[in-house]
Amino acid sequence: MNKFSYYVALIVSLLTFQVSISKAQQFGVKGKVLDVETFQPIPGVSIKIANTTLATSTDEKGEFSIALPGKGGEYTLVSTFVGYGVDSTKFNLNADNWAFIPVSLINASSTLDEVVVTRRRERASELALLEERRKSSLTVERIGAQELSRKGVGDAAAAVTKLSGVSKQEGNSQIFVRGLGDRYMTTTLNGLPIPASDANMKNIALDIFSTDVVDYVGVDKVSNVALSGDFGGASIDIASKNFTGDKMLEFSLGSTVNTNALRDAGNFHLQEGPNFFGFSDYKTPADALGSYHFDNSWNPVKKTMIPLNFGVRGGKSFQIGAEGRLKLFATADFSNGYTSRYGINADVNAQGAPIKSFMQSHMSYNTRTTGMFNANYQINSQHNLSYNLLYINSGDQFRDVFSGFIRDAAESDNGVLTRNTFVQTQLLINQLLGKHTLNDRVSVDWGLAYNHVNGDIPDRMQSQVRSENDDFYFIRVNQADNHRYSHYVKEYEIAGNAKLDYKLGADGTKGKISVGYNGRKKKRSLDMIQLNFDINSEFRDGTAIDPANIDQYLGADGFGSIYRLQSFSGNGFQFYNGDQDVHAGFISVDYKLTDKLTAVVGARYEYIKQYVDFYTAEYSRGSNTINKNAFLPSLNLKYELDDRQNLRFGASKTYTLPQFKERARFQYDDVTQVFVGNPYLYASDNYNADLKWEFFPKSSELIAVTAFGKYIQNPINEILMVSAANDLTYANTGEAGYAYGVELELKKDLLTFNQDKLSLGFNSAFMKTHQDFDGEKVNRETEGNINFNPTNTSGSFAGASDVVINADLSYLKTFANDKSITATVLYNYYSDKIFAIGASFLGDRVDKGIGTLDFVLKSKLSRKISVDVAARNILNPEFQRWQQNETPVKILSYKRGAFFNIGLRYQL
Repeated sequence: MNKFSYYVALIVSLLTFQVSISKAQQFGVKGKVLDVETFQPIPGVSIKIANTTLATSTDEKGEFSIALPGKGGEYTLVSTFVGYGVDSTKFNLNADNWAFIPVSLINASSTLDEVVVTRRRERASELALLEERRKSSLTVERIGAQELSRKGVGDAAAAVTKLSGVSKQEGNSQIFVRGLGDRYMTTTLNGLPIPASDANMKNIALDIFSTDVVDYVGVDKVSNVALSGDFGGASIDIASKNFTGDKMLEFSLGSTVNTNALRDAGNFHLQEGPNFFGFSDYKTPADALGSYHFDNSWNPVKKTMIPLNFGVRGGKSFQIGAEGRLKLFATADFSNGYTSRYGINADVNAQGAPIKSFMQSHMSYNTRTTGMFNANYQINSQHNLSYNLLYINSGDQFRDVFSGFIRDAAESDNGVLTRNTFVQTQLLINQLLGKHTLNDRVSVDWGLAYNHVNGDIPDRMQSQVRSENDDFYFIRVNQADNHRYSHYVKEYEIAGNAKLDYKLGADGTKGKISVGYNGRKKKRSLDMIQLNFDINSEFRDGTAIDPANIDQYLGADGFGSIYRLQSFSGNGFQFYNGDQDVHAGFISVDYKLTDKLTAVVGARYEYIKQYVDFYTAEYSRGSNTINKNAFLPSLNLKYELDDRQNLRFGASKTYTLPQFKERARFQYDDVTQVFVGNPYLYASDNYNADLKWEFFPKSSELIAVTAFGKYIQNPINEILMVSAANDLTYANTGEAGYAYGVELELKKDLLTFNQDKLSLGFNSAFMKTHQDFDGEKVNRETEGNINFNPTNTSGSFAGASDVVINADLSYLKTFANDKSITATVLYNYYSDKIFAIGASFLGDRVDKGIGTLDFVLKSKLSRKISVDVAARNILNPEFQRWQQNETPVKILSYKRGAFFNIGLRYQL
C-alpha cells in the first residue's frame, strides 16, 4: 500500500468506523476497506491473515472482523478483490487487544501517482456477485454487466432468461419464473416500483431496458419482508448504471439484421405516420364521426431498411472538500430492428372446424431511444445521495396481412384481413435515493420516485376484403370488420421506501434489526375509441375495388358515399380507470444464532386498496373495489457447512392481486381472439418454500441445487368462457393449485492457462404444476355473469414449462497490450406449456417447446477500441401453438429468422 492510499483510508475510516477496545473483548483485528478513488466501501473483499487459515469477507459496509487465537505478535493482513491490486499490510498487536487496520484498494486500471483514472471499473463483475451471493443472509441471484456483456445480452428481458427457472413468452414480453407469469411478478428499478406501459400487463416490458443502462439485474425467487407482498414467482430488480471512475467518454455504433427481413427488403411496407426514430404526435380526431379528419393514409408506404444503433456514454467525477465526491454519468442510445415472418394463425371450435384460418404475413419495425442521467454525491463515507433520471421511447410498428378462411364472410379461403398498428411507449422515471450511516450501529436507506408512462396505439387500421374471379370486394358482415382504432394508456405512480438498520451484539457483528416502510400510489387510465366504417351494402356486394388502394374508398373521398362512421359509444371514448394504494410496514431480525447458523425472521403488514371503474357500450358503466389487509411472515435460514458451502431454507406467505384490465368489464378485440374482464376477481394467497444447497469451489465457480414448492389458494387464470366467439376472460378457477420443482446451477472453469480461460455455465429447472378447475365455483362467484365449463377437471398453470435449460460455453483469450477476445456459445430451451386453459369441450392451447442457439464474439483490439459480433437464433426453429382437441389443430406457427449483429465501441 503506498502512503497516499494509506493516509486516505486511515482518515476516512477513523471518521466512519468507531472501534471500542475493551479487556472483555476478543483478541483480533477489525477494519474497513475503501476504494481510494471514491472513498466508497467495498463489499465482498476477501480478507486473510497470511500463513493461516483465518479468513473472512467484508460486509455491505466494507467492514470486517477476524478473531485471532494467539496473544500478540506480528501479522500480515492480505486483501484481494477482483479488478483491484492485492494489498498486504503488516501490523503488531499487544495482548488482549483489538487492532483497527484501514485498507485502501487501488483499481487495477488506475495510475494513482498521476491521480488519473484511465478506465471505468465494472463493479458488477461475475466474481463480485458470486461473492455477494455467498456472504448474503438472503438468497440472492444476480446477473451483472460483465456477464451480460460476455453473453451479448441486449436488454433486461434477455438478461433474466439466463437465470435458472426463467423463460420468456414467445411473441410478447411476458416473463415466467418457475412457471408463474406476469401477474405473479413485481418489477423495480433500484428497489423502487416502476409502472407498466401495456394495458394488458401488470409489469413493464423488460426488453424496454437496454443493458447500456443496467449495472445488474437481480431476481428474488425467495420472498423476504423488504419485498412487495404481491409476490408469487419472483421480484425483479434492475440496478441502473452508477459511474465510479474519474472520467470516461465512449461512443458505439452498430447494426442488427434479420434474415427474414432481408428476404423481404424489396417489399417491406408499413403504415404511414411514425418517423424513423419511433415518435409520433398523432391523435384521434376530436370530431371523428362528423366528417373525415384522419391524416394517415390507409395505404401502406414502402420502407427503406436502415438497421442502425448508436450511442454515447460519458461520466465525470469531481472532488468536493476533503471527503466529498460528485459523480455525473449520462448515456443516450438509439437502436432499431426490422423483422418479418410468415405462418399459420387460426381459431377453431371444439370440433376442429375453423372460425378463422389464415396464413399470416407479419412485418415490423421497432425502435428504442434511451436517455439516462445519474448524479451521485458522496458527501462523505457516511452519507450518500443520488438522483436518477431515465427516459425511454419505444416504438413498435407492424403490418399484418391475414389471408384465408373467415366464417360467414370468406369461406372459400378467399378472405384478406389487413391490420396496420403502431404502438408507442414513453417512460419517464425520477428517483432520489439516500444512504446514511448515523453511527457504528445505525444506518438509514430511503428512496422516492415519481414515474409516468404513456402507452398509446394512436391509429390502428383494419380492412377486410374477399376475392372472387380475380376481383376484390369489401367484407362487411360485422360492424367492426373495417375500422380505425385508438387507445391511450396513462399511468402515474408515486412511491417511497425507508429502512433503518440497527446492528446487534457488542461489536455489531451478531446481526441487525431492520424496520421499514414501503408505499406506492398509482393511477392508470385507458381511453379507447373504435370507429367502424359501415360500408354501404350496394358497394360491398357489387362494386369491385383495388385492394392496393384502400384509401381511395375508405379515405376522405368515400365519406358519405361509400361508408358512414359508427362508434360503439357514440362520439365518445370507452374507458377504464384504476387506482391502487399500497402502504406497508415491516420488521425483520437478521441474527447469527451460532458461528454457522444465521436466521432472518420478519413480518410485513400491507393495506391494499384497488379501485376500478369502467364504461363500455356493451357492458355500460360499473366499478368495483378490492380492500385487503395482508399479514405476511417470512423466515430465511442460512447454515454455513464450511467456508465454501451454504445450506439455505426460506418460507413465506404472499399474495397476488388481479390487474386493472382483468377486473374492468372491458372488451379488447384481437384478430383471432376477444378478451373480456371480470369484475368479480379477487386476490389469491401464496405459500412459498425453498431449500437450497450452494457450493463455491473457487471464487469464479458455483454448484447449486434448489428444491422449491408453492401452494396457491384461489389461483387466477386466463380461461375460455362459454361464448359463441371463444372469448377469453379471467377467473379464480379453483380452490387451490401448487407448483414444485428442482433447479440446478453450475459455473465451472474447465481450463485455465495463464490468463486464458474456458468456462461453462449451465442452469436448468424441472417443474410440475397442478390445479383443479371448478366451473360451478366460477359461475357462483361471478353471479352467473361468466360461465366457465372446463374441458378438464385439472391441469397445469398457463405458461409453465416442465423443463427450462440455459447453457453457455465461453473462451477468453488474453493478449499483450490490453487485447483480448471472448467467444461464447449460448443455448436455451423450454418444454411445452399451456397458453390458455380449455373450456366448453375445447382443449388447452399449448405452445410447443423450443430451443434457440446463439453465438457471441467480443474482441478488444486495443485499450480504446472493441468490436462485437453476434449471431442469434441460429437454428431458426418453428414456433407452434396447438389447440388440443380430440384431433389437435395447429393454430399458430412461424419462424423468426436468424439475427446478425456487429458493433463497434470507442473509448477516449
